[in-house]
Amino acid sequence: MGYKVAVVGATGNVGREMLNILDERKFPADEVVALASRKSVGQECSFGDKTLKVKALDHYDFSDVDICLMSAGGSVSKEWSPKIGAQGAVVIDNSSAWRMDPDVPLIVPEVNADALSGFTKKNIIANPNCSTAQLVVALKPLHDHATIKRVVVATYQSVSGAGKEAMDELFTQTKAVFTLGEITNKKFPKRIAFNVIPQIDVFMEDGYTKEEWKMMMETKKILDPKIKLTATCVRVPVFVGHSEAVNIEFENPISEDEAREILRSAPGCLVFDKREPGGYTTPYECVGEDATYISRIRTDPTVDNGLEMWVVSDNLRKGAALNAIQIAESLINRKLIKAKQKAA
Repeated sequence: MGYKVAVVGATGNVGREMLNILDERKFPADEVVALASRKSVGQECSFGDKTLKVKALDHYDFSDVDICLMSAGGSVSKEWSPKIGAQGAVVIDNSSAWRMDPDVPLIVPEVNADALSGFTKKNIIANPNCSTAQLVVALKPLHDHATIKRVVVATYQSVSGAGKEAMDELFTQTKAVFTLGEITNKKFPKRIAFNVIPQIDVFMEDGYTKEEWKMMMETKKILDPKIKLTATCVRVPVFVGHSEAVNIEFENPISEDEAREILRSAPGCLVFDKREPGGYTTPYECVGEDATYISRIRTDPTVDNGLEMWVVSDNLRKGAALNAIQIAESLINRKLIKAKQKAA
């Protein structure tokens, strides 16, 4: 018997990607339901060769739903995820609402799938921030080998991480540059076309932004609370694909050749590292791909046991939709959930 899956926020960037990936990976679902706010009711979403009509979240009965993929923002999740979980569905939540809750596992399956068993406290599992997800996939196998002490990361994050309106703003502004039209900023605090913005999310009292704070806290929760991490998160005029320049300091010696071999055999990682023009992966090339791509692996001579690397991934996939579906697959593979008996 297959599972019944509900996708909340089905009309958004990530929701649509979730539907695509459920179909691509032949997820064992007998029924998939597309849900969103009342203003989206009746809209159509593609699911393989089928078309799903969007239904209203606030009128939906989740009592026979097995898995709810939630991608409708933090405020919706705070209100609805506990209600849906109380009806017996496992909520896999893509917002930041539950990530730091001690009763909610924060999961990247290649990194800490063993923590999944804790989901029964609230029936909620959190997906990490998109920039954190690809980072920890690359860090985990190296940490297992040589123990990471400190990470310094600068991100180059695409506009799709801020939603469809942000993508539209980059497109509109870019067009305006060439047509000498008026450039207006709505989604971003400054112009994004042909520019970079060293701010993602709001500023906190210590001068870091919320996005930077998320990377620090989530890496500790997923990987190891002893790791020290500092981040600078930058929005760049790229539609899809996050990039990260990562500097790592280890407790134990590790050579760049060892790192390459470890990462080549690690789940979710794909190493493309040639010391020649174009011998690295860019965000453009990772779009639509599942892997976290790693390039520019080299020794940092300024510290003992230091390495540098370049990490790129499709933020709508591994950073969001794919990771959520991999969590659902892990629940099934580990026999942590069973499909509910459906009424005839």
